[in-house]
Amino acid sequence: MKVLVVGSGGREHALVWKLAQSPKVEKVYGAPGNPGIAQVGECIDISPTDIERLANFAEKEGIDLTVVGPEAPLVAGIVDEFEKRGLKVFGPSKEAARLEGSKAFSKEMMKKYGVPTADFEVFDDPEKAKEYIKKKGAPIVVKADGLAAGKGVVVAKSVEEALEAIDKIMIERVFGDAGNKVVVEDCLFGEEASYLVVTDGENFIPLATAQDHKAVFDEDKGPNTGGMGAYSPAPVLSKEMEKEVQEKVIKPILKGMKQEGHPFKGILYAGLMITSDGPKVLEFNVRFGDPEAQVILRRLKTDLVDVCLSVIEGNLVDGLEWIDETAICVVLASKGYPGKYEKGKFISGIEEAENIDNVVVFHAGTAIKDGKFITNGGRVLNVTALGKDIVEARENVYNAVEKIYFEGMHYRKDIGLKALKHSS
Repeated sequence: MKVLVVGSGGREHALVWKLAQSPKVEKVYGAPGNPGIAQVGECIDISPTDIERLANFAEKEGIDLTVVGPEAPLVAGIVDEFEKRGLKVFGPSKEAARLEGSKAFSKEMMKKYGVPTADFEVFDDPEKAKEYIKKKGAPIVVKADGLAAGKGVVVAKSVEEALEAIDKIMIERVFGDAGNKVVVEDCLFGEEASYLVVTDGENFIPLATAQDHKAVFDEDKGPNTGGMGAYSPAPVLSKEMEKEVQEKVIKPILKGMKQEGHPFKGILYAGLMITSDGPKVLEFNVRFGDPEAQVILRRLKTDLVDVCLSVIEGNLVDGLEWIDETAICVVLASKGYPGKYEKGKFISGIEEAENIDNVVVFHAGTAIKDGKFITNGGRVLNVTALGKDIVEARENVYNAVEKIYFEGMHYRKDIGLKALKHSS
């Protein structure tokens, strides 16, 4: 089989790494890929949102399976175009991808089908949004309706901060058309967790639990990023909690999407806040998380090709097998991320890090210059490790991190510590 992975980040490198292990796969392509992906497969210089060129490539090369990493092509309708041409593609349709593509649509669906989430209002008029904020007070959450690369959410600690967010999103339009509408919602308190399932639109199978670390600095301080690290399993999602999430979140939203005429196929990701009143949905994503995919795929024993094909063909695999160890991922970022950062810094030590048992380094934002790896993004590398428990996994991953260097390298030193308080 020939497989195409759409995207260029750490999540996509992890997908390529996992798919390439399948005995069924003879070749993996990445579009556009990255230098890490190039070590496992072939990189094709096509943008993830250039859907027509991607479909043409898949037809011409006889691609047997396409797996879409990022949300933008899914929201733009890549699955519909591929299916129209009779190409096998893993992911939700354009209409189903609105669960991530429009925060307003997602919240209205939750309200309609009884999925627990924060109280909210949707606004297309900045003045009305501001009136509502003044009435509600702070803390309060302001979200751009459309895709904003994980940066369109402001958790405002004061009314002033919330009003400023409305100005930025709706008037200055820092996220462009994504800010045509905003969702203003109550602030939830608790511990965050990521719950991902694979579904054929009818049935679903849970993936291993994971927890992401969004804030840029230790102790969850500083601005939110695309994710600074993750670990799996996440003890906050106990067996009882998982059951509750399945019954109150996953089943009703899948049923709702089917009833609306847009059954959801692929990976459904519920970003949760585990509150004192139980789990509540912060947002839905319509693809693997990044960096959650990196830890989940490190633990997956089942052939990912079989999983993807079972969804496309509508006969979901019976279950998934997992390595009974803890996986952890630490993101090495450029200085200044998620704000302005410099590119082009030489990277050393990747090979030394990978010489450590159970360590795999996924490339997120790298390029090659004079035969050497250089930084080419905000999130540069994803260092992953396994261990018999969170303590050993943390030891392994931070040993590996110490081998790697680039100027201005920043990473969190507390990834996985939250898991310890559940085990103590």
